[in-house]
Amino acid sequence: METRAERLSPLPENVVGVSVARRKWNGVCVDVNEVRSSGPTAHPLFLADYTRLSALLEEVGAPCEPRLREGRPCAIGYVPRQMNIMPAGMPLWGYSANSRMVRDAVLIFDPSTLDERLGQSLRPAALDAPRLRFADDRLWTLVRLLAEAVDDDDPATQLYGDGLTAAIFAALGSRRGEGTSTRKGLAPWQLRRVIDFLESRLPERVELSVLAALVDLSQAHFSRAFKASTGVAPYQWQLQARLQRAQAMLLTTQASLEQVAEATGFADAVHFGKAFRRVHGATPAMWRRDRKR
Repeated sequence: METRAERLSPLPENVVGVSVARRKWNGVCVDVNEVRSSGPTAHPLFLADYTRLSALLEEVGAPCEPRLREGRPCAIGYVPRQMNIMPAGMPLWGYSANSRMVRDAVLIFDPSTLDERLGQSLRPAALDAPRLRFADDRLWTLVRLLAEAVDDDDPATQLYGDGLTAAIFAALGSRRGEGTSTRKGLAPWQLRRVIDFLESRLPERVELSVLAALVDLSQAHFSRAFKASTGVAPYQWQLQARLQRAQAMLLTTQASLEQVAEATGFADAVHFGKAFRRVHGATPAMWRRDRKR
């Protein structure tokens, strides 16, 4: 699948640069695009074979505008944090009278494949017609969090992104008035099976779909039930378990911080130190020193 940078080559008039960061979770391709311009711009944004959910993250200059036809203004007025849904094959154009920078996140997916992956059905009405410039603060926030994780290579980010995509599409598929939350947790045997699996895979990446399949639940249902049982989301449990393993190594071995970081799945000692300090309020070196006096 081409990125926006590839589709806009050569660059349209007044577009001076396009950058794309891409990652996939749950079979959903997540593109974070940044388009820099020097004046009025108009360029195609559609994809023939994929449905898209997009969220405007940031813009500088005149507001950008989604258009169903080239040269025809959008009939819906500007809204902050605007979002768009475009079914596969539907044309879409981006336009601005005088933009300088636009950054957005686009989730690209096939609804039928996603239904199977998530173990739940999306409402056809939510995806079979274009929706331009709609506002949904909760949905926008979930997409923003997902966009911020695109470049994060920590193993826990796999479960984090899987959980966010499941939450995004559960929200899209829910009907008004239907409750999507529950306080009912996992059965004891279900929780034990999942925890045993997570512990056996530390510190590797684990997909949410695998955990949900262990107890025959949809990803959204599993995520809610796991949190009800443990008080934390699956990715948080995994991160905490890795940090607990790191604590044990700090106390019982002479391993360097780099060695502890590698053994517990962190990219390097710097990333390990940041994660450790967020949770424990001290650097690993200080924590170790204080407990070995």
